[in-house]
Amino acid sequence: MQQARGDADIEDAARIVQRLAVLLSAGVSPVNAWGYLDEGAGPAASRAVPKGADRRRPRVNRAGGDSPAVGIRVVRAAGLAASRGDSVAEAIAGEARAVGGQSGDAWLAVAAAWEVATRSGAPLAACLRQLAASLRDLGRLHADLETALAGPAATARLVAVLPLVGILFGVLLGFNTVATLFLTVPGWLCLGSGTGLMLAGSRWNRRLLRRARARTPTPGLDLDLTAIAMSGGGSVDRAQALVTEALDRYLPVDGDRRTAGDRVLDLAVRAGVPAAELLRSEAEQLRRDARTAGQRRAVTLGIALLVPLGVCVLPAFMLLGVVPLLVTVLSTTLSEF
Repeated sequence: MQQARGDADIEDAARIVQRLAVLLSAGVSPVNAWGYLDEGAGPAASRAVPKGADRRRPRVNRAGGDSPAVGIRVVRAAGLAASRGDSVAEAIAGEARAVGGQSGDAWLAVAAAWEVATRSGAPLAACLRQLAASLRDLGRLHADLETALAGPAATARLVAVLPLVGILFGVLLGFNTVATLFLTVPGWLCLGSGTGLMLAGSRWNRRLLRRARARTPTPGLDLDLTAIAMSGGGSVDRAQALVTEALDRYLPVDGDRRTAGDRVLDLAVRAGVPAAELLRSEAEQLRRDARTAGQRRAVTLGIALLVPLGVCVLPAFMLLGVVPLLVTVLSTTLSEF
């Protein structure tokens, strides 16, 4: 559920960035654009604007409950920062860090793109349109990975309760296996060993699931940022310096991704062609590769989960469900003689 919420928040970020790009391309200033988005995000949108009021004046809407959606929180923080003349990128990043997770990474990407675009002099509207498309690709990437991992994750949760099913099975048969587990020395040995195996199997499964999820939260982002910086008309060195600074400030830097960007820029310089289009194409390819690799990891995960099942879960099932049942049956049978 939490992962699904993160996917929805990434789509929400893409939608907000797209609307912001449309407003900016229509001639609305960044300050007023954030204000309009804020007014349209919450209950203030339903209030009529008084006749003769300044319809272009940004207003920070403070209604809407104690825990507004991530996008609303970011829009309000960015609008307030823009109206005060503060850094919009820092305001977005502050809310994104408070949120964390996939949606936080998406908004940190927005903060980095805003920083690079404003400092490089790139046209904000066009840059935000391209960023919105990248965020939609990112949302689809995470959604596809979560769909592929849903089956193995459900299997991991199911096998984790097998030992408890064994205990319940003994009780339903009419044997007091619970008393055997908690009141006898063999039961204590089974209980300690079985519980330890259950915990080890659970941690093992969680580690396998964590390793199978997306390795890079925003694949291709540095290439998108470099394309934004290049569209400002600066040199390659200047664009790379801006992107490096933005990534260091807002997101972790991945050396492999930066190497890919260097290769693309080197190709563009040698061929004498515009680098921006090549960078965007390479970024899209990185996201496709990440989706394929994630689906491959999901298939591998289904097989890998058999290892903790055989090493931890099934022995725990025997120790907690079968052995106490046998001990109870033997003690009951011997007591009758």
